[in-house]
Amino acid sequence: MTVTTADRHRLGVLGGLAALSLDAMASVAYGPEAIVLVLALGGTAAIGLALPVTIAIAVLLLVLVLSYRQVIAAFPEGGGSYGVSKKYLGRRASLVAGASLVIDYVLNVAVSVAAGVAALTSAVPGLYAYRVWLALGVLALVTAVNLRGVAHSARMFIVPTAVFVAAILTVILAGLFRESPAAVAAGSAEQAGQVQTIGLLLLLKAFANGCAALTGVEAIANAVPSFRKPRIVRAQRAELTLGILLAVMLIGLAVLIKRFEIKPVEGVTVLSQLADASLGHGFGYFVVQASTVVLLALAANTSYGGLPVLGQLLAKDHYLPHVFQLRAQRQVYRYGIGFLTGVSAILLIAARGDVNTLVPLFAIGVFIGFTLSQAGMVRHWWSRRPAGWRLKLALNGFGALLTGVAAIVVTATKFTSGAWLIAVALPLLVFGTEAVHRSYRRIGSRLELGRIPAKPDARRSRIIVPVHAVSKLTREALSVAKGLGNDVVAVHAVNTGDPDDVQAFVRLLDDWQAWHPGVPLVALYDERRRITAPIVSYIRHLEITTVFVLIPEVEPEHLWQRILQNNRGALLAHALRKDTDAVVCRLRFRVPDDEPEQDVAPTLLSVSKG
Repeated sequence: MTVTTADRHRLGVLGGLAALSLDAMASVAYGPEAIVLVLALGGTAAIGLALPVTIAIAVLLLVLVLSYRQVIAAFPEGGGSYGVSKKYLGRRASLVAGASLVIDYVLNVAVSVAAGVAALTSAVPGLYAYRVWLALGVLALVTAVNLRGVAHSARMFIVPTAVFVAAILTVILAGLFRESPAAVAAGSAEQAGQVQTIGLLLLLKAFANGCAALTGVEAIANAVPSFRKPRIVRAQRAELTLGILLAVMLIGLAVLIKRFEIKPVEGVTVLSQLADASLGHGFGYFVVQASTVVLLALAANTSYGGLPVLGQLLAKDHYLPHVFQLRAQRQVYRYGIGFLTGVSAILLIAARGDVNTLVPLFAIGVFIGFTLSQAGMVRHWWSRRPAGWRLKLALNGFGALLTGVAAIVVTATKFTSGAWLIAVALPLLVFGTEAVHRSYRRIGSRLELGRIPAKPDARRSRIIVPVHAVSKLTREALSVAKGLGNDVVAVHAVNTGDPDDVQAFVRLLDDWQAWHPGVPLVALYDERRRITAPIVSYIRHLEITTVFVLIPEVEPEHLWQRILQNNRGALLAHALRKDTDAVVCRLRFRVPDDEPEQDVAPTLLSVSKG
């Protein structure tokens, strides 16, 4: 088969796994720990149930993998939960899917960074007290890399992904063949009684916590166009391989948890304990910890490729502010990146860098997206009815049922542990996007967008220039104003209660008459020391349709010189926009030090209508 130049830059199965499965792979670092943390409340005997709980999660994983293989076949253009919901379930469902994806992206960053720092502090306990600062440092580093627009190819991800998978499989194999653990950390699990006294609630909570390991399963279905031809086949193989690898690692680690009787230990992750018990505290142990830190950092980085693009799509449909569509010079959506970093930082600080505080929040949004995607696929098969559609519909329907029940279980069991925050944030995000859409729709209606307006007519307009002294800055501002129209007026606010201010105005008036620039100077008298009110009052009483206000300002030669400015221009512009209908233009003039005799060139800082 001939490989085209464009296809050569797309993903194969291995590259797809490396580039698109990092979220799912990284969940191995915190999924088993989330299960143990809950089961430990039932005592040592309860921790032995980590294996059946993990097997139940693996069964759900199998259903999801098979379901998403069908999504890949039905939506080769890339059909994640947002695309499927938008096509088959309507606008509101697509917004719910979009909101759940936003929450998932943010939590993926926070959880991955916190888990990576936990792996680091497990290997170097002296850093444990600085985990919040370490987490914020990692977050800042990932943000800086993405703001610079550094593109990460799939080849870059292959080596750390392969090392991590090999390290985890080595831990599992070594642990299975070791007769006794090389080292066991002193546990601090609360012995609350036998598992029989806890019952189903404990198992449901453990299942809900462990479902965080299923995050990222849908990523391959979202990026089918990124694969080489035949895209559907390669994407389906990558999805199946991901499911098998993830299931093997999760079940293998659960077997070791039971075999070595692993318990929660403050400051030491479960994966660190397993590596220590299987490999000893030597070179192999540090390879496992190092590969975990690297993979979790890369997993956090994947959200920076997803959320800004999702934000751009929502902004394009007028569901987010249009600034999310803007790209910086390096072709990155910096507002999406800034939003992702800001919210993730708040979560890390609120959780004090503790991954176990964040994990209970993780799976809710994911399962909502899973459910909507599978429900949309049911509508797809019902409307298309290709060969074998009944079996495919049954599989997606069963998947929707399982993930829907899982979403309810996860929300109910984690509600008091922080899930209420997601239950509140999700509808608020949906209502917020709808409010943004309504606002854009109203603005579009008032501007008559999409319709041919009446022909433009000539209107009387006046250009007003606030001045403080006769200077080169004043000359340049008046030159610009006279180029815009003939009705130009200079204004100056005079504080009649201040003799010094009155005297300064008299000097200004004398200079103005001596200069004779051909523009009248209007004095706006005020008995109080107010900067903006006299000008605002003057404009509001003008019987003129359109008023332009040009505010001349000096652009400092050096950044530090901004502290020398009085910011009167900014205050005046804010007041005019708030209280008048004037068109406000802030003109910044550069005054080079080395060429004082040349005309200064104006820079339009901003233009807006009040």
